[in-house]
Amino acid sequence: MLDWLEALKLALVPSVLLSNFIGTAVGIVIGALPGLTSTMGVALAVPLTYGMAPASGFAMLCGIYCGSVYGGAITAILINTPGTPAGAATTLDGYPMAQKGRAVEALGIAAISSFIGGLFSVAVLSFCAPALAKVALSFGPAEYFAVMVFGITIISSISGKSMSRGLFAGLLGMFLGTFGTDPLTGYPRFADGIPGLYGGIEIVPCLIGLFSFPQAIDMVVKKAKESSMNALTGKVPPLREFARRWVNLLRSAVIGTFVGILPGAGTSIATFISYNEAMRFSKHKEEFGTGCMDGVVATETSNNAVVGGSLVPLLTLGIPGNAVSAIFLGALTIQGLKPGPFLFQEQAPLIYSLFLSLGIAHFFFLAIGLGGVRIFPRILKISPTVLSGGILILGTVGAYALRNEPFDIWVVLAFGLLGYFLKTIRTPTAPVVLGFILGPMIEANFEQAMLIGDGKWSFFFGKPISCVFLILAAVSFVTPFIFRWRKIRNVSSLAEEESHTEEEEL
Repeated sequence: MLDWLEALKLALVPSVLLSNFIGTAVGIVIGALPGLTSTMGVALAVPLTYGMAPASGFAMLCGIYCGSVYGGAITAILINTPGTPAGAATTLDGYPMAQKGRAVEALGIAAISSFIGGLFSVAVLSFCAPALAKVALSFGPAEYFAVMVFGITIISSISGKSMSRGLFAGLLGMFLGTFGTDPLTGYPRFADGIPGLYGGIEIVPCLIGLFSFPQAIDMVVKKAKESSMNALTGKVPPLREFARRWVNLLRSAVIGTFVGILPGAGTSIATFISYNEAMRFSKHKEEFGTGCMDGVVATETSNNAVVGGSLVPLLTLGIPGNAVSAIFLGALTIQGLKPGPFLFQEQAPLIYSLFLSLGIAHFFFLAIGLGGVRIFPRILKISPTVLSGGILILGTVGAYALRNEPFDIWVVLAFGLLGYFLKTIRTPTAPVVLGFILGPMIEANFEQAMLIGDGKWSFFFGKPISCVFLILAAVSFVTPFIFRWRKIRNVSSLAEEESHTEEEEL
């Protein structure tokens, strides 16, 4: 208890609070700009922490991390351009809400949901970290493969009206994810002598191309402002609307925290899984993809819940959960701290102050987010021609800034044309992203598991965790088909009853 009181004193020092606030504000800007990721923002800030007190430095990094994860939702909702990979799932319902003039409402939902999910993960990080880290360590290639397969089955739920087109898009994404080298042998695939392809295609240029460029081209072609010009009307939903959705909030927060704890899983997987589960348990599945509040709640809650979860294995075991936590590892090392089981005994007040700074950062971005719900949508008042030009420029610069590779600009252009083509044939792009992210992970873990299991398929079903997730994957994949079959059958039976009624009347 004394350690927490010391931590509270550290976290509430004015200089620490100022560092936290500045970090959060900068993080929101970084997250909202296409191409600039949480990883980049935290990495650029680490050198600034050299001359700072440890508590102030960690507070700034926590603010940037939390703010950037939330900031990706702003452009995802307003212009269908996710600022970060984690914001891709938010476009499914966030952008349709903005198109209907409900941008203020969507931004408010995103801010409050992110706040709730983030605070939940911070609580888990503070009180349950060691136990959860041990659970994460029990995951091997077979378990990871099963989780990823479960994730890929979401394609059947986010395919829109045409299941076949959605599955085609998902398979296309998985194919594009194989470009580069074999994860096990290192043998090059589909590179054709192009140096930029040997390392595979980066996710950020892919996202910018698929989402930003089709939107910009569409604005230029139509030369008309979207129906979201009335976006400044409306209001943030009252808290009772969130209280009614407590199950969705809790489920999404748990999913996000759990996925965050798994090393290498990432926020994109958490958001898509949460979206799928929200749709599965909803009584109004047909509303998803058309501007449904539950869709935004699910994705944004799990989005920020990953933040606290990703620091669990880092601080308790010294194992980074994702790229950002790997940078945190470097920042801790710079301050002379060694993550692991003894960290909480040797530097308890400082580590607990990090937890508190992480929680305070959520209050800061909530205040900024709610304060900006009527300011951010003003971007929609800009002329479509000017706005489309800005999207193209920011997207191109962001893609190049990621690795300073000119090749990434060509990747953006190629995926931009692909995205526009898919849009013209009414094929959803979200399954492409999901397949692109999960495909390589599924392949790598499958190959490793088969090696460990001597090439026996029974190896996957001999482990309880992988067996459970494979069964869930089968159920998740089949359920949408069953619902659609039942819907078609109900419609046909209703039509038959109406025809019989008309015949009797005649």
